[in-house]
Amino acid sequence: MTTCFKKSVFVSCLILIAFACWFNAKSIEAFGTFGFDIHHRYSDTVKEFLNLDGLPEKGTVDYYTAMAHRDHLLKGRRLATTTADSQPITFFGGNETYRISSLGFLHYSFITVGTPPVEYLVALDTGSDLFWLPCDCTTTCLRSLNTTSGKPLKLNIYSPSTSTSSVPVPCNSTICVRPQRGCSTRLNACAYQEVYLSANTSTTGILVDDVLHLGTDTDPQEPVDAPITLGCGIIQTGAFVDGAAINGLFGLGMDGISVPSLLASKGFTSNSFSMCFSHDGLGRIQFGDKGSPDQQVTPFNLRQLYPTYNVTVTNIVVGKNATGVEFSAIFDTGTSFAYLNDPAYSVIVQGFDSQITEPRYVPPRRIIFDYCYSLSATQESYRIPRLNLIMKGGGDFFVKAPTFVIPREGGFAYCLAIVKSEDINIIGQNYMEGYRLVFDREEMVLGWKEANCYDSIESNTPPINKGSPVKSPPPSVFTPEATPVSSPPPPPPPPPPATTRPSFFGNGNGVAARLSSMTTGLVMVLLATLALV
Repeated sequence: MTTCFKKSVFVSCLILIAFACWFNAKSIEAFGTFGFDIHHRYSDTVKEFLNLDGLPEKGTVDYYTAMAHRDHLLKGRRLATTTADSQPITFFGGNETYRISSLGFLHYSFITVGTPPVEYLVALDTGSDLFWLPCDCTTTCLRSLNTTSGKPLKLNIYSPSTSTSSVPVPCNSTICVRPQRGCSTRLNACAYQEVYLSANTSTTGILVDDVLHLGTDTDPQEPVDAPITLGCGIIQTGAFVDGAAINGLFGLGMDGISVPSLLASKGFTSNSFSMCFSHDGLGRIQFGDKGSPDQQVTPFNLRQLYPTYNVTVTNIVVGKNATGVEFSAIFDTGTSFAYLNDPAYSVIVQGFDSQITEPRYVPPRRIIFDYCYSLSATQESYRIPRLNLIMKGGGDFFVKAPTFVIPREGGFAYCLAIVKSEDINIIGQNYMEGYRLVFDREEMVLGWKEANCYDSIESNTPPINKGSPVKSPPPSVFTPEATPVSSPPPPPPPPPPATTRPSFFGNGNGVAARLSSMTTGLVMVLLATLALV
């Protein structure tokens, strides 16, 4: 295929590619299956076509740091554009989010806080509320991150004393009168402690008011400096020390202290935001985004004590088999996989297992996934049933990344990317791939629409009212084939979904993972770390 991109035949190849796409679409209509060839994503052909010279390997911290730096300089790149009459706001420098494999496979953004502005790399979490940064800490704060290039990435540490716009939240503030808050007489400020679902994971410190630097999602950006409340995290434990969110956590929950709530209450945006998760690990975030007229919606199940983005699934359909099982679950971007308890867990895994033809595979070391299947050395695709979660209100939510490819000795295997939960149900990030999700807290609904996060999307957003023994294989893509039920063919296959502990932060058609020489080893380490003993 390399010669296909020589200038002499470039136009001919484009015509050939267009014809192949048309033919494949027709084949899908006729036979109800889909499939793609396996491509080396860093072959000379791909590098030449995408102009990737000088960029580190995709999916690494180096890659996304370089991308963010390039975007901040150009200010012209956007993962998605908006209509002329809408002006959502986003982080200053761009609306991009990045799924970073070495940091728990979660989505991150570069943000700037304080005066003068200082940049931080924060994880984005709809399963928690508080936005906090590592702050004035010593042993529990990481100041650099090792990268594949060998050059450490500096991680800034927040300090109220170095930001002229920072003010401690006083002990008599209304936000200090609630559980897990108190008064630090030594620091003369409102103290907090947030404990998360992951074992021994917490952040402790004081609350401060400062400025979050945002901007309109336009080209060029217009600066929007928003006063917000954040946690000055003096002590971090558990996953925050060595797993993920090592440079801060951006809580996007429903509580009044979350950034979306603060932006809405101060008149910067409507009380809504959106996140988009593309199959290649990139994404975007917009505050004040109300979605589009043709999106599907389902209502949130509101609990007065602690409201979350909890929705009701009224039916689970695996292939053509409607199970009639109903359950509720939280949409949590701070959790990488789906965690479901019975009966939802059992009907999904048993529904898949009864229709999968590959032999069961048991890894030599137990991992978090119970159902894995071997792929032969020559196998280039695999067929799985389509998984549809029918939401309250009747909307179809087709899961596009229900499987995860892992290396095994002599080849590959794939697993059902779902973990049995002993308590709450969580729709993790892998189930969100291929969608633009709208968390509308005014209408109290979750909206969703298929999206690749690059195309323009019509929006209803109002204007801003500002006020291991296994040798690592080369990168490749295994693509499963699914039998459609009643929805259009799925988009191209994604890279690996996230691997993490059960809910780091939050209180499909088949898709296969791309494995690079770096992520292959990392996947096995992470899965072994998550082993049940």
